Amino acid sequence: MSTAPRLSIGLPVYNGEDYLAESLDALLGQSYENFELIISDNASADRTEEIGREYAKLDPRVRYVRQPVNIGCAPNHNYCVDVARGELFKWASDDDLYARDLLERCVEALDEHPEFVLSHSWTAMIDEKGVVTQALEYPLNTVSPHAAERFRSTLFAPGGDDDGAVIRTEVLRRVAPLDSYHHADRTIISELALHGRFHQVPDWLYFRRDHPGRSEHEHPTVRRRAANLDPKRADKLRHPMVRLLGEYVLGYVTAIRNAPISGAEKRECFRYLRQWMLNRAGNPAMGRMPVQAEAETGPRAVSVVSVVAGQEGRVP
Repeated sequence: MSTAPRLSIGLPVYNGEDYLAESLDALLGQSYENFELIISDNASADRTEEIGREYAKLDPRVRYVRQPVNIGCAPNHNYCVDVARGELFKWASDDDLYARDLLERCVEALDEHPEFVLSHSWTAMIDEKGVVTQALEYPLNTVSPHAAERFRSTLFAPGGDDDGAVIRTEVLRRVAPLDSYHHADRTIISELALHGRFHQVPDWLYFRRDHPGRSEHEHPTVRRRAANLDPKRADKLRHPMVRLLGEYVLGYVTAIRNAPISGAEKRECFRYLRQWMLNRAGNPAMGRMPVQAEAETGPRAVSVVSVVAGQEGRVP
C-alpha cells in the first residue's frame, strides 16, 4: 500500500489460533475499507503465524509481523501504535468480533465531532461459540464536557477499557504508552479521557469473547497479569508487589500532571484520586471494577450472526 490508509488497526496476538481467523474475517469484512491491519505476532508457538501469513497473502491491507521473541503483551500493543500510518488507530483482539459497520460509524462520529478523541460502541459479551451472553450498558460519563468528571467516571464506574474504540492517533501518541503494572489498561483510558471526550455509538457493535483461554483467566493474579504484560515483571525482587500497585497509582498521578487542562481541573482530579485511594484503602473491593449492568433489552436482542462478517453460515 503506497498511500497511507486513514485508519490503522493493530492486532497484537500470542497463540491465538483458536479464534484469530474469525476475528480477521470480521475486520476485513467491514463496510469501511480504508485501513491497514497490522498483525503483530508475539513469537507464537501455535498456528498463529500460518494464519497471519495466509491472510496477508489474500488481502493487501494486512501486514503480518512476527516478533523474534515474546516481548510481552504491553510492548506488543505499543509496537502496533509505533508502526501505524493512519491518522486514526484501533487496537483489535484475536478472539473478539466486530459488527460490519463498527468502523464506519466510529470514523463518521470522529469526522462529525472534532472535539472527540475516541469513538466506540456498546459492548456485548459472547462465549466460545459466539453466542451473546450479556448486552452491557456503558456506565462511564466520558462524554461529559468536563475533564474532571470524565476522569472521576473512569475511576469509579465499572468497565472502562474501551477495547473496541477508534482513537485519534496523534492523541494516543501524546499519552503514556501502555505499561505493565497492575491495571495499566485502565490508566491509559483515564489519560485519554483527560485529553478529550469519548463518543458512544448507541448500538452493540463490539463483541468481547469470554473463554477459558482469555488472558484474565489464564493469569488470575496481579503478578501473573503483570508478567503477561511484560515478562520482566515476573522478577519478585526487582518488581515487588508494592511496586506493581504503586506504579498503578503513579500512572494516574502522571496522567493528571501531563493533561492539557487547567490547574483547577487538575486539583479536582487529584481530589477524586485521593477519594478513590481512601475508599480502596478502607475496602480493597472498592478498587475492583464492579460487574457491568446488563441492558434492559437483554442478550437475545443482539445477534452476532446477523451483523458480523464471516458468521453468515453459523447457526445462532
